[in-house]
Amino acid sequence: MRFVLVHGVCHGAWCWYKIIPHLKAAGHSVVAVDLAASGISTVKVEEIQSLKDYSKPLLDFLDDEEEDDKVIIVAHSMGGIPTALAADIFPHKIAAIVFLTATMPDTKNPPSYPFEKFVPNLPQEELLDLEFRSYETHVPPLRTVIFGPKFMAKNLYQLSPVQDLELAKLLVRENPALATDNLSGTKPFTKEGYGSVTRVYIVCGEDNQIPVESQRLMINNFPPNEVMEIKGADHMAMFSKPRELCARLLEFADKYA
Repeated sequence: MRFVLVHGVCHGAWCWYKIIPHLKAAGHSVVAVDLAASGISTVKVEEIQSLKDYSKPLLDFLDDEEEDDKVIIVAHSMGGIPTALAADIFPHKIAAIVFLTATMPDTKNPPSYPFEKFVPNLPQEELLDLEFRSYETHVPPLRTVIFGPKFMAKNLYQLSPVQDLELAKLLVRENPALATDNLSGTKPFTKEGYGSVTRVYIVCGEDNQIPVESQRLMINNFPPNEVMEIKGADHMAMFSKPRELCARLLEFADKYA
């Protein structure tokens, strides 16, 4: 089975470094994608004008895949939105999507609806060093976000090894703010495309960024085929509970191959 790993906002393919060896050791092929302006992508964030622009590396990868080689996509956090777009365009190439404490769009509302509707806004004082920016590169202006070290320590990495937090401090990049529909081409996804693909949701039990109650509301809003929970996992389950996450993914590979 081939796994395609899709990171969340401000992160990159690097965040899967603990997961890739485990999946490969079990005999699976693994590809971790850098979305535009993420990881080692040479795209500048101000060049992104649409959700397709941001998702282009994932779309290009799937476009090159053979028809018979279905993949399992693991989407973390805001990576759920570009993954849903990819599923809308290439549903026949995807065996299943695993939403890992991810924003899981439905087929009735704009992609950011589940996050805007179900994830509570943090008070200004709890945003700490989270920074929002705006670029007048197109209409409406492009809104972006960059995670600061204090915000990550409290809301994303609070149970993860300190070494992984330090790695993130070095590697996070400014990305489009997908929590709002500020990119062009963000109409609802279709039932025939994205809505036809098997979906699994993994709840992270100690997530401070997308609380369990919010994850459950997303699940109830657009029920997936299966729900599992990793207890004791913070928002970055690939760092805080890598073995447990790999065990779940290997189960899905057996089930949906």
